[in-house]
Amino acid sequence: MKKILLLLLTLSTLMFAETSVKVVYDLTTHKQKDFERKILKAIVANKAYYEGKLQELDVTVVIHGGAYRYFTVDPTKTEYKTDTTLLANYAELKKRIKSMSNTYDVEFLMCEVGMLKHGLKAKDIVSYVKIIPNSTIGLIDRQNEGYAYIPVGDK
Repeated sequence: MKKILLLLLTLSTLMFAETSVKVVYDLTTHKQKDFERKILKAIVANKAYYEGKLQELDVTVVIHGGAYRYFTVDPTKTEYKTDTTLLANYAELKKRIKSMSNTYDVEFLMCEVGMLKHGLKAKDIVSYVKIIPNSTIGLIDRQNEGYAYIPVGDK
């Protein structure tokens, strides 16, 4: 009888155990097509895949390098004001990125050191992005928490 109770307790623990998978994207690309394909589309597809396996995909995106441009409140007031591809698509892109935060619970972390190098202040960055001292800290912290590392940069 004790063995049966122990077996049932073990099975019920396994059934209710947290089943999550964690990934951190190291986002540095300035190429909009790569950003859309490897971040916006990929995260949605990956979330759906793990949801189908009854697992949660916990996603963090660490922003630095050429990727600051996608997270500005108004790119026309930044050094990105001459990026015609960005400006032509920014309204729609901004909605999609915000949806990643709100709908898909994606955490966005931005490197403050690089922000300052690009002339950006906290007021220039969309509100759902958390500013961290530097990108390395964000990547180290997440990898030490068991997050898989995926680079999304320019080759």
